[in-house]
Amino acid sequence: MKKSLLTLSFGTFGLGIAEFVMMGILPAVAHDFHISIPQAGHLISAYALGVCVGAPLTVFVARTLPLKRILMALVAIYAIGNLFTGLTPSYWSILLMRFVSGLPHGAFFGVGSIVAEKLADKGKSARAVALMVAGMTVANLAGVPLGTFLSNLWSWRIIFVANGIWGIINLLAIIRWLPELEPMPNCGLKGQFAFLRNLSPWLLIGSTALANGGIFCMYSYVTPLMTDMAGFSAADMSWIMVLCGLAMVIGNIIGGRLSDKYPMHNVLIGVQAIAASSLIMIFFFASSAAIALPMLIVSSASLFGLSSATQLLLLQNSRGGEMMGAAFVQVAFNMGNAIGAWNGGVAIDANKSVNYTALIGAAYLITACSLVLFYRHWQQLQLKQYSNAV
Repeated sequence: MKKSLLTLSFGTFGLGIAEFVMMGILPAVAHDFHISIPQAGHLISAYALGVCVGAPLTVFVARTLPLKRILMALVAIYAIGNLFTGLTPSYWSILLMRFVSGLPHGAFFGVGSIVAEKLADKGKSARAVALMVAGMTVANLAGVPLGTFLSNLWSWRIIFVANGIWGIINLLAIIRWLPELEPMPNCGLKGQFAFLRNLSPWLLIGSTALANGGIFCMYSYVTPLMTDMAGFSAADMSWIMVLCGLAMVIGNIIGGRLSDKYPMHNVLIGVQAIAASSLIMIFFFASSAAIALPMLIVSSASLFGLSSATQLLLLQNSRGGEMMGAAFVQVAFNMGNAIGAWNGGVAIDANKSVNYTALIGAAYLITACSLVLFYRHWQQLQLKQYSNAV
């Protein structure tokens, strides 16, 4: 395993904790600041907003800098944001620090995907990107549960301080292990967005948002789904979430290997179809623990089984604006998460049972799959037109 690629995985591990650990400690944060849980939930939204702002901002500010230097700056911002999240005394200051913490997230994945592709051995680009993404899956498997445990044992602040220290360690690893890489070709600011004049990247961005939104529509309400309908106890959710995290790790590995072996759009179509089928099964058999739990694990594996192919396909379809194209994956991912969770909440507020979140999510995924099918047809049409012209 290349140490240079390992530094990227270290980064996504810390970013995964920063993004997801807040979901498990909202009651403790709300209690400390004497606010409601919905108000505390704005700390999750602030991070997501930072992700969406930070990706294009990085392109504006740093597109001509060497890639290693960009990654160093992003990790430094992430470390500072997390340290101050754990140390700031007021709700409004921590809200600001959550926004700051989110700024480097999408940009790190964008620049990291470019670096991983450059450092990968021939024919193993998808596996290199999967190794980078693996940090986030490990964060879901071990980092977030451990962070929640430590927060409950001492204070929720300790996990953010520890994550900030991890960011400093990651920065030192990048300085030591990541080789110097040339800046991306300077196509000008307009050139970074030129790829958006084509239909293909829009189809991939839309598919990414819908696929992740579909899974998160159900996943955001996984606790009531498993306890109120499938019959598990609240105590069972700890090991269920560990199983889901392990499924994400395995799904990411399998997705990377499949994407190096088969056309990546076919991998997306297959994984999205599997995810849609698992959500349909959850909708119809939510009251059966023997069916609902395995299908939850399948959908969790599918979530990260899409990552490598999605990142690399957008890189391939954003030549001249690779940094922006790769960063858009994370923007789409977070927008999809927010919309999916909101749509699931609307169904529950309308007095629908919680298994309807899986049905809505399946509809999202079927639409996402349709977009990739159209993308495949569009690419074949473009290739045929090019061949006729030649």
